[in-house]
Order: sequence, then structure tokens, then C-alpha cells
Amino acid sequence: MIARPDRAGTARLALRLAMLAIALGVALPLHLAVRFLRLPSTVPRLFLARVARICGAVVSVHGKALTKDVFFISNHISWLDIPVLAGQTGAAFIAQAPMADWPLIGWLAKLNRTVFVSRTDRLTVSQQIATLRDALDHRQPVVLFPEGTTTDGQSLLPFKPSLFEVVMRPSRKLLVQPVLLNYGSAATDIAWIGEEGAGENAVRLLRRRGKFPVRVELLDPVDPNAFPDRKALTAEIRKRMTKALSASLGGVAIV
Repeated sequence: MIARPDRAGTARLALRLAMLAIALGVALPLHLAVRFLRLPSTVPRLFLARVARICGAVVSVHGKALTKDVFFISNHISWLDIPVLAGQTGAAFIAQAPMADWPLIGWLAKLNRTVFVSRTDRLTVSQQIATLRDALDHRQPVVLFPEGTTTDGQSLLPFKPSLFEVVMRPSRKLLVQPVLLNYGSAATDIAWIGEEGAGENAVRLLRRRGKFPVRVELLDPVDPNAFPDRKALTAEIRKRMTKALSASLGGVAIV
């Protein structure tokens, strides 16, 4: 049997793309005008919050986010994590270096002060830390996805501790705040995993029917000065996030 074309999905895709284009058309001139006047701009945060809503996310926040001198650590499920988190915290992100060259996406990421690093070249770790420290010196919160890739939302991969070094000897006092993203029953459908390309995943999500809840759980901040090194700090952060994820899944054990 030949599958029927999903006309409703195509219509949702077209509508959401149009809404995203309109949102960008409104936000970009406002942001550039504010930056021209050398004033702080909240436009990227408002725009990214709108992007999340257009994509179907209904975001609820539990806990209180620190607003400055903070390094957020979050689990990673989808590219949608970025507009969800940025829309609620105004944070910048650490992204894979190739993203800087993506058409439009890379340019928009730069507007939000994204920190681009190479996760595959160990020889550049010290330079990555210096770049990240410079970004934190602007006092904009920064988010790190320490797993280095996305998951299905039901587990946590091992955390990569190298970039945690930035908070061990900071130029000023910084706190680390763990964040758990929970897409509920929609997690496995939203997750960007396997061999699926970025464009394919975006189209699939934009064609998706209905809305879905996203719970942003802000855990208690951690003082890195209480730990002897970055590995101990990383282990404690992962322990807290594992406990929160297990609780959100009804007590399921997380490895």
C-alpha cells in the first residue's frame, strides 16, 4: 500500500516556518537597533522563547535561575533545548565549532554570544577554556551540555569534565547551577539521536501535531570552591542530575 501524503503535517510545517520568519523579521531589527545604541538587549531571549512556543513547547520552570555569575550545566535532548533554556535564562551556549558556519543558524547563534569549541581536538582544550572564561567575564550566563551529545531524555551519558576547569580558577566567584530538562512522554519523539540529520529532525519536529510540555528544573547551585578539582565537581553535578532525572521518571534507576 502506498502511504498517503501527510498534508496536515505539511501544513503545520509551512505555518510554523512562516511564524518563525515573522518572529525573526520583528526581532532582528529591534536587536540591531538596541545594540547600535550600545544598550543591553533582551531581544534574543524573547525571540528564542517565541521560537520554543512556535515549535510546540509549553515551558514550565521549577526553581529559581541565577541571573549572573553562573555556569549552567544541563542534560541535552534536542536542538530545541537551546531556545527553551535561552528563553528562560537569557543564557549563551557552548556549541560545536562547525555550527558557526551553518547558514543562518550560525549567524543567529553568534548574535546570542554562542561560544564555539572543538570537542574533538584535545590540543585546543586550554584555548577553549580561555574562550569560555572570556565569555563568562561578560557576565552573561553560559550553558554547557557536558554529555557532548544528545540522549533520549531517559538517561544521562558520562560527563566530560574538561570545560569544568573554567570555574575552578575563575577571575571572580562563579556558581554552577545544574538544570534538568524533561520533555515528559514526548521526550523520545523530540529527541535528536541516531543518524538523523539536523534538517530532518527540524522538519520532523515542525510537522509534529500538537503541543508538548517541557519542564525546566533548576537545581540548587553548587560552589566549585568546595571541591578539590574539576573531576570531583563533575561527579557531584552528575550525581545531583541523576537523582533529579530518576525522580522525574518515577524512581527508575539511572546508570
